[in-house]
Amino acid sequence: MSDIAERRDQFAALFTRPLPADVDSSATTLGGRPALELRRAAPGTAGEDVLLYLHGGGFVVGSARVTAHVSAALLRHLDGRAVSLDYRLAPEHAFPAAPDDCMAAYRELLDSGVDPQRLVVAGDSAGAALAVVTMMRARNAGLPMPAAAVLFSPAVDLTLSGASMRSKDGVDPFFAPADLKWLFDRYLAGGDGAAPEASPVFADLTGLPPLLIQVGSSELLLDDAVRLAARAGADEVAVTLEVVPRQPHVFQLDDESAEAAAALERAGRFLATRLGGEKERS
Repeated sequence: MSDIAERRDQFAALFTRPLPADVDSSATTLGGRPALELRRAAPGTAGEDVLLYLHGGGFVVGSARVTAHVSAALLRHLDGRAVSLDYRLAPEHAFPAAPDDCMAAYRELLDSGVDPQRLVVAGDSAGAALAVVTMMRARNAGLPMPAAAVLFSPAVDLTLSGASMRSKDGVDPFFAPADLKWLFDRYLAGGDGAAPEASPVFADLTGLPPLLIQVGSSELLLDDAVRLAARAGADEVAVTLEVVPRQPHVFQLDDESAEAAAALERAGRFLATRLGGEKERS
């Protein structure tokens, strides 16, 4: 397990960024798991909007803190708070531990009185997949949908069957297919990678809220995003797909990138619009 711990430390060191000075963070719990709550320390930002953010990391690495700067960027367009969940990670906790945790978090938000029309969901990579699965589970349980969801580079096909797994091999600056297989094998622990709750690209997405999917053209997971958008559209879900040229996997994490800043701006405006109007704060 020391190799896993080392990978987690390396991932955190590579991607964690300072939070903006006007964003306060506090530790909390949600659905029985640790979580990080973010609020903007500015007048007029104590409203009822809630963003549930699910971090990426191939279901094996990552944390709420690593992606907190992304949550903070989206929060600028909301009037309320963001809550990022530290769901259980593989291989210590294999599938379906992570989706169980995410569903428990979503249910607790609703049970605590959060208005689903003021609730939005976002996630990157594995977290984007978990966002889709959480909404599927909520739909199946008869729970209300959030107002919208944003999905950054969703990892929604754990069978690695997308054509871009081959066409972008050697183009993707972060991953080779074997790297993704290593991560997904630890998450699945021998389970069926084609099961809809493992790979929601194969799921029925009927009834999900409006989706914004952003993906880079240089990533192995390009076709995961493209096929998820097609699946959503075929299932009568309002979906917007943005393919950003020459960008890598979850390029939104790069706080020095103009492309990342522009993508996060579009994503924040998308969420604000679905919450009933632009709530951007300066």
